[in-house]
Amino acid sequence: APAVPAAPAVPAERISAAKAAAIRREVDDFHKELRANINPRILLEDVIDMLSQHIVSKPVFEALYADAEFIGKNAISRAMAKILDKLEDSAAETAEDRKTLADFRDSVCRRVEGVDNPAGRQRVMNELYEKFFRVAAKKTADKLGIVYTPIEIVDFIIHSVEAVLRKEFSHSLADSGVHILDPFTGTGTFITQLLRSGIIPRERLSDKFRHELHANEIVLLAYYIACVNIEQVFTEVAGTPDYIAFPGACLTDTFQTTENGDSFIGKIFPENSAAVSAQKKLPLRVILGNPPYSVGQRAANDNAQNEHYAHLEQRIAETYAAETDTKLVMSLYDSYIKAFRWATDRIDGNVGGIVAYVTNGAWLDSAAGSGFRKCLAKEFSAVYVFNLRGNCRTQGEIRRREAGNVFGEGSRTPIAITILVKRGGNGGNAGAPAEIFYRDIGDYLSREQKLEIVKNAHSVAFRDGGKWTKIVPDAYGDWLNKRDDAFAAFPPLEPETKFDAGTKSVFTACSNGVKTSRDAWAWNFSRERLAANMQRTIDFYNSELKRGVPVKEVGLHSTKISWGGDLKGEFSRGTKTSFSKGAMREALYRPFCRQNLYFADVWIQRVYRIPALFPTPRHKNLVICVQDGGNKEFSPLIVDCVPDLHLNGDSQCFPLYFYEEFAADDLFGGSASGEKPDEFGYVRRDGVSDFILAEARKRYADGKISKEDIFYYVYGILHSADYRTRFAANLKKELPRLPLVPAKSDFLAFRDAGTRLAELHL
Repeated sequence: APAVPAAPAVPAERISAAKAAAIRREVDDFHKELRANINPRILLEDVIDMLSQHIVSKPVFEALYADAEFIGKNAISRAMAKILDKLEDSAAETAEDRKTLADFRDSVCRRVEGVDNPAGRQRVMNELYEKFFRVAAKKTADKLGIVYTPIEIVDFIIHSVEAVLRKEFSHSLADSGVHILDPFTGTGTFITQLLRSGIIPRERLSDKFRHELHANEIVLLAYYIACVNIEQVFTEVAGTPDYIAFPGACLTDTFQTTENGDSFIGKIFPENSAAVSAQKKLPLRVILGNPPYSVGQRAANDNAQNEHYAHLEQRIAETYAAETDTKLVMSLYDSYIKAFRWATDRIDGNVGGIVAYVTNGAWLDSAAGSGFRKCLAKEFSAVYVFNLRGNCRTQGEIRRREAGNVFGEGSRTPIAITILVKRGGNGGNAGAPAEIFYRDIGDYLSREQKLEIVKNAHSVAFRDGGKWTKIVPDAYGDWLNKRDDAFAAFPPLEPETKFDAGTKSVFTACSNGVKTSRDAWAWNFSRERLAANMQRTIDFYNSELKRGVPVKEVGLHSTKISWGGDLKGEFSRGTKTSFSKGAMREALYRPFCRQNLYFADVWIQRVYRIPALFPTPRHKNLVICVQDGGNKEFSPLIVDCVPDLHLNGDSQCFPLYFYEEFAADDLFGGSASGEKPDEFGYVRRDGVSDFILAEARKRYADGKISKEDIFYYVYGILHSADYRTRFAANLKKELPRLPLVPAKSDFLAFRDAGTRLAELHL
């Protein structure tokens, strides 16, 4: 198949001009109907993007599928064509625009001339899809996590679903009444491969195609490609003489279909609206596919934040998040986790069914994933997980073992195939936990080797001997790398309530490191460059404030400002700001990497409790920073200045001291306790608790042991090879807990080692 030329830049520009011209009413009506049919938060720029996709894709379809009648038979395509016909009739389209598009059509026609086989056509369409989203629609790709699913994985999932459906329900995907949905169909690969698989006999193909296969897509170009691919494959496999439009395709936001609100049947594309409405009433038996992977935008300037779904997110809050022990639950609102929650609630509860996805596999062994894992065990009767690994966010030997990612450059996360079985009656397995079957792909394997293993495995294949193992979760909801129970008996480093003098933890205070959301501006080795960078971005902010524009219309200019954190909120409140030389201070950006930080509230997304640890540049302190779980090797580090959040992971910082602003008890500035503030108006408090001091003095029968001794003892223990090896699984999923060693001599040895290490590291 020949290379597809790059899409012209004209469409979005010409429609932007047109929206204020002759077809404004048509565009506004179209916008209104999209909001009612797909998602109420669709913006006008999204409408323009959709129209642009149609303009770009139309000549490719016409060149490749001249005999397919797609343009005339697809309901969405017909609706789009009517709007664009108005555009062509209006004065908004210039002669230059027409020539640019004509040249693009001619280029496409020349390049696809002679491509007369289905495989070649499909390859051209997939290339157009990838090129468009990687180059022309990068923001959409970032928001939806668009990535092409390898055929080996698609086939494995299809054949696994067929095998499990027969084993658990004595049914086949081909059977009448088995409704199958791909809720995030992309280019339609799951449905096309199902049609090609041979699972559905020829005599059942037409009925299945017309009534029981369903595919949703929210991106117009992907929807078009999916429809054409599915329709072409059906024509090829079924051997039908006439071209039949795929009635199961819906241009819709799958997550929005279960939010509150009635279906809306509009005048622009009523057939699509009716299809979405009908699908919502179907008893789905199988939901399969590759959900979007995005947890959110990389930066506020991207304007690519994930959509919010009140009902779906509430379901996650009352299930996965409620069952999770850790407070860091943001990852449970990742799009792929939403896809699991949506499918679990959507599958037919009366007769049961199957959910089968290929997704980010981080949930398998993460701390936040514990609640998700517990719910899978409760809500399903059987779970099959094929861990394909490939985590690119690890380091060293771990990274080498993870090796290739089956999505290539399309993903940096670990990947897993998950098959979930929900028996009928909404009862999962009559109250019993799910049977969980697990297979690991293995160490040091390339992408190609992994895909070859998946291909040869064919399916979950119950005859597959010892390659699948049965997992019994522990009390924490862990499936892999289970925690050592002895860990729970040790005092925690972190207090339940920060700054509580009566805490039963090692420390009374802690804080995350600071998060700027604008590191390129707020951090620098050079004080002069830091001052210049911040002065420029503050000037730009103030100039936008002076213009008096609504916050949604501020200039995004990624080289001038980062709108991350609550900066847009400050802008909408009219907050004025000016550069302050006193806001610059030395801080630690990464291990042993001291830089200058602009430490001013408006320009830092989260300061957490760092102002209590380092209230001014003149206040001295020592802080032990540890990462709060994660895939990186456990690496505590002591610092003597403000640390960044990602100093050594998502850092949690435990101080030797913390500081409180002095509050006088009487009119003369005195205090009943006799406390006196320092020259800056602060009183120093101990970060190490009275509780752990009393425990240590009692255990070692030594009243001279100090809180500073305990602080350095903690640092010594955290670097103990025995401690870090035995409790490696615990440290990946929770903050440290520390024992007091039995013998005083060992306590002193760890204290001395911790003291020397601290001096060296500092």
